[in-house]
Amino acid sequence: MDSMGQPGPSEPQQIRINLTTSTPDLELPEGQTQLLVPGDLKRYGLSKILNSESMLNTSTPIPFDFLIDGAFLRTSLDEYLKTNGLSYETTLTLQYVRSLLPPSYQASFEHDDWISDVDVLSESSRAGIWSGEKFATGQDRLLSASYDGLLRIWNSSGSVIATSPSSSQGGHSASIKSAKFMSATQIASAGLDRTVRIWKYTEADDHFSGILKPTLELYGHRACIECLDVHTPTGRIVTAGSDGNIGLWTTSKSSAPAAPTSLLPGANANANKKRKISSSAPQRGPLSLMSIHASPASAAIFHPHDATVAYSASQDHTIRTIDLTTSLVVSTLTTAHPLLSLCGLPSGLLAAGTSARHITLVDPRASAAAISVMTLRGHRNMVGCLAASPEHDYALVSGSHDGTCRVWDLRSVRAGTKAEGGGSVGDSVYVIEREGDKANNNKKSDVPGRGAKVFGVAWDKHWGIISAGEDKQVQVNRGKDLLAAQQ
Repeated sequence: MDSMGQPGPSEPQQIRINLTTSTPDLELPEGQTQLLVPGDLKRYGLSKILNSESMLNTSTPIPFDFLIDGAFLRTSLDEYLKTNGLSYETTLTLQYVRSLLPPSYQASFEHDDWISDVDVLSESSRAGIWSGEKFATGQDRLLSASYDGLLRIWNSSGSVIATSPSSSQGGHSASIKSAKFMSATQIASAGLDRTVRIWKYTEADDHFSGILKPTLELYGHRACIECLDVHTPTGRIVTAGSDGNIGLWTTSKSSAPAAPTSLLPGANANANKKRKISSSAPQRGPLSLMSIHASPASAAIFHPHDATVAYSASQDHTIRTIDLTTSLVVSTLTTAHPLLSLCGLPSGLLAAGTSARHITLVDPRASAAAISVMTLRGHRNMVGCLAASPEHDYALVSGSHDGTCRVWDLRSVRAGTKAEGGGSVGDSVYVIEREGDKANNNKKSDVPGRGAKVFGVAWDKHWGIISAGEDKQVQVNRGKDLLAAQQ
C-alpha cells in the first residue's frame, strides 16, 4: 500500500463479495459469506478460497463455478467490474455452484455397422429405477441399436453379452433407429421396418451372456419409425414416424388392439417373397395413431412427470403437446427450422435439435408469442440427438452430424449478436470429439474419420456420456477432476 492506503502498482484492487448458494449442504456458516478479496481472482482462485480450511473445509476439493445475475463469471472480478461499468465500491453477489466435470475419454466399443441409438441400464437410470428390486446392482448394461437390424447389449468391459435374433428368427427386417430399456428384463425397439418390437431379456447366472427373445410385434406406422420413448409403469410406448404420425402403444398383449392386416408380413406377397418370415411373437396394433404432422415426425417423448402427456417434434418446424388420453393436440409451437431431435429437461423446458445446427429451448407452457427461451449455438451441422444430464437440472448433451457431442450449461448465457438474431444464446462448455476422428485427421467423411456423424447419445451417472454413430463406435466419456483441468 502507498501512504494514501491505495494499492501499489503491483497490488490488485480489493473487491467486496457476498457468497450465496442454493445447495443446502454447501452453505457457509453465518458471518462468513462476505469477504474482501483481490480483484485479479478468477473462478479457480475463488474456488480455492471456498474449499479452504477457514471456509467450507472440504476433505476433497470441490470444483465450483460462480454466477453473477445468473451468468457465469468467466473473467477476473476486476475485469467484470470494468466491463459492466461498476465501481470498486460495488459489492458483488456471487452464487457458487458445483462445476460440470469435463468429460474425458474412457473407452470405445467396436461395432459391425453404423449405430443409430444407445441407452443405459444402471442403478440410477430411468429403467434401473423402474426395475426396482429386480435390478442387480453392479450389473450395468449398455444397449446399442444398429443399421444392421440388430440390438446388442454390452457390459462395462465392452463385451457383447447378447445380440437380438435376425429377421428370419423374429428380429427386425431392416435398420433399427431407436431402442430403450424398459426395465432390466424388457427392451423396446423400432426402425425402418415400420414396427415396434418388445423383447424379453434374460441373463445367465454368471452374467457373461444373455438372450433377447421377441415377445410382441406392433404394427401401424406406414413409414420408418424414427424415434420411440417408453414409460414402463404404465406399459406405454410413444413413437414418431416418417409418415407424420405419432403412435401410442401398450406392451400388454391382452389390451392391445388387433394389428392392421394390411400391414402384417405376408400381406403383400410380392414385397415379401424374397424374405422368409418366421415369427412366433404376437402381433398387435396401436392404441392410437395420431396424424398430426405435415412432414416426417422426428421425435416423440413422454412428459417427464405425466405419462398422459407427450411431446412431438417434426420437420414441419413444430413441437406439439399431445393429450394421450384424448389423442388431441393441445398446443403447437412453431419454430424457424426443421426439428430433428427432442428431449425434456427437469425444469419443464424442451430442447429441440434443428437442421440449422443449433438447439432451440422452448417452454411448452408458455404462449405461442414467446417461442424460444434460449438458443444453443456451436455445432457445425444438424443436431440429431439430445440427452439431459442425470444430475443437473441445467445441463444437457447433444450429438451432431458434425462428428461431435457438446455439453451445455444453461446458466452460461449471453446476449445474441445481430447475426444470431439476438435473444439469449448459450455456448457449449465442452466439446467431445470422436476418438476415430483424432486418429484420422485427413479424412473428412469416411468412417471412422473426421466428420463421422453422431446418431445417438445418452447420459448416465455411472457410465457418463455414451455416444455412437457413423464410425461404428460406442464411445464412453466421463467427467474427472476439474480443478486440475481448468485454472
